[in-house]
Amino acid sequence: MFKKYRNSVINLLGKSISQKIVVIESDDWGTIRMSSKEAFNSLLKKGYPVDQCPYNKYDALESNQDLEMLFDVLNSVKGNDGNPVILTANNIVANPDFEKIKKSNFNEYHFEPFTETLKHYPEHDRVMDLYREGINNKLIMPQFHGREHLNVTLWMKALQRKSEDEMLAFDLGIFSSKVAQKYGYQNEYMDAFDFKKLKELEFQEKAIIEGLKLFKHIWNFDSESFIAPCYIWHSQLEKVLKENGVKYIQGLINQFEPREGDSWSYSKKYHYQGQKNSIGQRYLIRNAFFEPTINPNFRWEQDCLNRIEIAFRWKKPAIISSHRLNYMGSLYPENRAQNLKRLQMLLEAIIKKWPEVRFVSSDELGDLMNKEN
Repeated sequence: MFKKYRNSVINLLGKSISQKIVVIESDDWGTIRMSSKEAFNSLLKKGYPVDQCPYNKYDALESNQDLEMLFDVLNSVKGNDGNPVILTANNIVANPDFEKIKKSNFNEYHFEPFTETLKHYPEHDRVMDLYREGINNKLIMPQFHGREHLNVTLWMKALQRKSEDEMLAFDLGIFSSKVAQKYGYQNEYMDAFDFKKLKELEFQEKAIIEGLKLFKHIWNFDSESFIAPCYIWHSQLEKVLKENGVKYIQGLINQFEPREGDSWSYSKKYHYQGQKNSIGQRYLIRNAFFEPTINPNFRWEQDCLNRIEIAFRWKKPAIISSHRLNYMGSLYPENRAQNLKRLQMLLEAIIKKWPEVRFVSSDELGDLMNKEN
């Protein structure tokens, strides 16, 4: 009863829309995580608990087969408008250039577009062609997730002091591998927009500007929405996002805003569906979840349907969070196969229960909200 009440509260306030709309927002596309099964096994043998983190165990840069199999599922289900299910792929546009960083003796940070990172991996030679095909067929819509999914400042400081754990991961082509857990640092360098000193915002603003420019270079269109890695960002960054074309900010009901001087301590800011900030950007709030890799035994399908029903009852869009790791199979093919089967069951259940439903991307949802203003 409490859970149902809590889910209703999330949908109580905010922008109502007349249509039954489902959005699937999926984070982390383009970023590296575990570089290979060999790297995973190497870290595990050395005593690092990489097997205890689903992201380190299952997540990897998307491959040809990952996209092909995902697209088959998305294309098999159609909304009331005749269009297939579309996935908003929140894209990290760059990764560390490990070779250049090492050549600088760890004194300089360098990055490479994720399109270059793809060239370092096997079975990834058709990924960009598949992406373009998916965009043309309305199966996938990239949006901006950040330049890197990496706290560059903290990571480079660890490398410069030759921290054993981080150096070991670096040599395996990894920046986040559970190695920092013993320091009480839960985010494993994934929190790109966290900071300890307010002056770090200058670096973050530059990363956003460069990242959005690179996004347009890769995809030939601007990203109209943005989701902060780990849901952590300072509100001051919203201005530079707005100045560079971002109209919509994806996220949870909570925004975690870094506090200067505090180690991984945040002020919580609450947002509601379709809320506008002081400069006119709308917040798009996730109110349903499908993350079977995080907890395979949980009844994600039924929970997600329940949350969608509550959202529709309050005339709100259903925005489903479903991270990339659920559909990756390079490290464990069974992870991809099992979860795609579960995704298909969920999508079929949605259109069976609500035949009038439409599937749209995050930027489309934002535009719909503005039109119904």
